[in-house]
Amino acid sequence: MSLPRLKSVKKIWQEMTNFGRIGLLILLLLIFMALAASHLTWHPHNVSSGPPLAPPGKAHLLGTDELGVDLWAQICYGARVSLIVGLGTALMAGAGGGIVGTFAAYRGGVIDRLLMRLIDIMLVMPSLPVMIVLAAFMGSNIRNIILVLVLFSWSHPARIMRAQVLSLKEQGYIKMARVYGGSDLYIIFRHLLPELFPIVAVSMIRLASMAIVAESSLAFLGLGDPTSRSWGLIINHALNFSGIYFTPFWQWWLFYPWLFLTLLVISLAFLGRDLERIADPRMAKGL
Repeated sequence: MSLPRLKSVKKIWQEMTNFGRIGLLILLLLIFMALAASHLTWHPHNVSSGPPLAPPGKAHLLGTDELGVDLWAQICYGARVSLIVGLGTALMAGAGGGIVGTFAAYRGGVIDRLLMRLIDIMLVMPSLPVMIVLAAFMGSNIRNIILVLVLFSWSHPARIMRAQVLSLKEQGYIKMARVYGGSDLYIIFRHLLPELFPIVAVSMIRLASMAIVAESSLAFLGLGDPTSRSWGLIINHALNFSGIYFTPFWQWWLFYPWLFLTLLVISLAFLGRDLERIADPRMAKGL
């Protein structure tokens, strides 16, 4: 079973553009940095290990913050927070929204109309103000932040999956499977999910990017988990330092977390756009 999968991955790599390959390589490097953070850093990420606001040098690769905590260690461990939030939100919102959209389209009728009205309400609701209120009310920890992000993210994949299922269930082979006695679960898992998986994967990549930006925004506003130094929280602490723009401290304390956050979002954008083009060849005409 592994050989077809390897061939499929090789074929996808061959069909990717240079931007998609660059995005994938950057993403893999950032994942490696997060997983191997304890081996890539020689200073603790939450304890002072040098003079405050030391510039980048041999002792501290990216300098230190106002408490003397090594910034390179904070960025490596902060990558874990961003990836956990992005992956957790993408899996929960993508799977939940996909199930809701598939169920609504396949069953149709009153259930479809009710779920679609709920999806429409979630889509038009101003997400950021409500997320700020919920994050402040529920408490600032990673689990609650992921739950808040999932609450405002599942409607997008649900709408996409509903549209795809409505189109697929009218195909001849789906109708023939139903005529020959195929159960709903058999049709969904045997015929629909293999066709929908590429779309779900692309949707999850988009959700991960949106979740990472949203978590950084909440942390920037002071609503992030104070026990985990995410990139947004590092930026928040830097901007709260008086005179940050009138001193050279911004050159490392503010710039580097912003740079890594930007690289992660751009890599996901490049990768998602390329995989979407591969999943739907009709998009290639517009590129």
